[in-house]
Amino acid sequence: MSNQQVAKIIDHTLLKADATKESIVKLCEEAKAYGFASVCVNPAWVKTAYELLKDTEVKVCTVIGFPLGATTPEAKAYEAKNAIENGATEVDMVINIGALKDKQDDLVEQDIKAVVDAAQGKALTKVIIETCLLTEEEKVRACEIAVRAGADFVKTSTGFSTGGATASDVALMRKTVGPDVGVKASGGVRSYQDVQKMIEAGATRIGASSGVAIVKGEASDTDY
Repeated sequence: MSNQQVAKIIDHTLLKADATKESIVKLCEEAKAYGFASVCVNPAWVKTAYELLKDTEVKVCTVIGFPLGATTPEAKAYEAKNAIENGATEVDMVINIGALKDKQDDLVEQDIKAVVDAAQGKALTKVIIETCLLTEEEKVRACEIAVRAGADFVKTSTGFSTGGATASDVALMRKTVGPDVGVKASGGVRSYQDVQKMIEAGATRIGASSGVAIVKGEASDTDY
């Protein structure tokens, strides 16, 4: 893939707690300059990003129940609805990881579906399963539940836990969800080579704060 093609599948990401308006403006300017798929920002910055990007092809993505996933379905649904009203057209929600581990699959599905329903027709829903905290069986089950709930994508990681995306996890997720659901690799994708590995494994979207370095063919040491 060319650098331009790679840029088109990157969610240019800034989710740090200490992000300032200046840094969000810079993120959006970079996204416009390099042609990234979206900027991914915390909900408080959605309206700002929307205003900066509304006349461009760059989408505004945000995160829901982030980074722990341990809020109620009702809270996640409201958060998604509010973000969409503020201009988000993609929402990346974190599953209830504890419920998955307790084999409360109905609750996990209800949790995802609440966000899918809130986003219906207005925004893509990506489901973060936090692979670093799951067994192989749990990863498969989480992906199967996300598909049943109507999600558009499954996503590896928040980038804020004990590990990020691996090519083997991406391949397992792709195998589980089939060809019609997106797979987003995020967390630790810092170079063009990393991106290539994820694409080869089945990723159709990349979440990275290193987008500029990636498309320049450089490596970055950022966490996300």
